[in-house]
Amino acid sequence: MNASKAVMIVHDAYGWTFSNTYLLADHYAAEADVTHDRRDWDKLDMAGFLTRNSKKVRTPEIFECAKTLRSQYKKVGVIGFCWGGWAVFRLGAKENNGLVDCISTAHPALLEKEEMEKVGVPVQILAPEYDQMFTPEFKEYANKVIPTLGVPYDYQHFPGIDHAFAIRGDPNLQGERHGMERAKNAAVLWFRQWLDD
Repeated sequence: MNASKAVMIVHDAYGWTFSNTYLLADHYAAEADVTHDRRDWDKLDMAGFLTRNSKKVRTPEIFECAKTLRSQYKKVGVIGFCWGGWAVFRLGAKENNGLVDCISTAHPALLEKEEMEKVGVPVQILAPEYDQMFTPEFKEYANKVIPTLGVPYDYQHFPGIDHAFAIRGDPNLQGERHGMERAKNAAVLWFRQWLDD
């Protein structure tokens, strides 16, 4: 555990019950030399998940977590998977005056154009080719708008890969395993670049 750097993980709907989430958190900690926050936002129940975990409901809790990490660590990064994608953009908004130092997201869901327009910290997007949530329209918008905001931007395209690959990919399928490894390595390098002194 690093006493000066932390990464907050805003997981997808499967939460910490899905073993890949723990594995990724441990990889980030070891390979990016950070402490990671393992907060469980909710248990899996897809029928009620979006109601109990709407942006209005969860934003205050997510921000409180980030503020706590900021008070304890010199540098704070955040990564969001699927449902957590919108949250990282809100945390990285210009109006938050450096609440976090960088953001990364893989296959973001529920992300709005306005949230992309307001980002004020280095941004990384890990985007699968096939994604019903982060559609071609949103990918095009991100690649048009974010480079005009004056923040470092890393967009990585994962051909032949579907939504959720970075956290719930099947390691027994070569393409998905490669995508998972590449996404993990990209996030580790991103955190090392923006969280190291």
